[in-house]
Amino acid sequence: MADDRWIIVGLGNPGPEYAGTRHNVGQMVLALLAERMGARFKSNRTRNDIAEGRLAGQPATLARPHSYMNLSGGPVAALLGFYKVSPERTVVLHDELDVPFGGVRLKLGGGDNGHNGLRSISASLGTRDYYRVRFGIGRPPGRMDAANFVLRDFSAAERKELPFVLDRCADAVETLITKGLTEAQNLYHLDPPALSARSERLEYVRSTPRDRHRQTASGAGLRRAHRRHE
Repeated sequence: MADDRWIIVGLGNPGPEYAGTRHNVGQMVLALLAERMGARFKSNRTRNDIAEGRLAGQPATLARPHSYMNLSGGPVAALLGFYKVSPERTVVLHDELDVPFGGVRLKLGGGDNGHNGLRSISASLGTRDYYRVRFGIGRPPGRMDAANFVLRDFSAAERKELPFVLDRCADAVETLITKGLTEAQNLYHLDPPALSARSERLEYVRSTPRDRHRQTASGAGLRRAHRRHE
């Protein structure tokens, strides 16, 4: 296999009962990347579902392990062996409690911060030197146990914002594999705007070109009126 291939792994638990939970957000981002590639997942003998193609012009294999989160390391190690890809060409997408909802953080290496999926991968690979793209889910409210929090679905307010923040995280992955870690960090380590501002952005994206023209014209009229009264 070509040694310039990227392996991009989305962490999560298998089964429909976990599909919408916070702990599976890495696989949600992975599904969006597969859409961008125009690729479909298929089962592979490495105990992963994989999708192959080019992502932002780069050869890439997307993978979601068949195992539960805390046993992710075996399938990931098998996949790297199958493609003869080094950990330094591997990106792991996962949820992160210590980042506000919708925030994105990228790094190479480092600790697992209590994340069982990362702990399993590091143990199986024998190294921590692989890329991580961390999707912020925030801390649980009140005294809720973190283990229960990550296995729950996103709140109604969060689900409204989810398309935007998933898209932003997918953009961060593309930037990482095309322009490098430093540029991706510079672009995406600034947390996204407040929820209300993101909602406005979502409404803009979902509107028709005619609607957007009206919004722009209306905004320009208000600015002119404001200037007349200054």
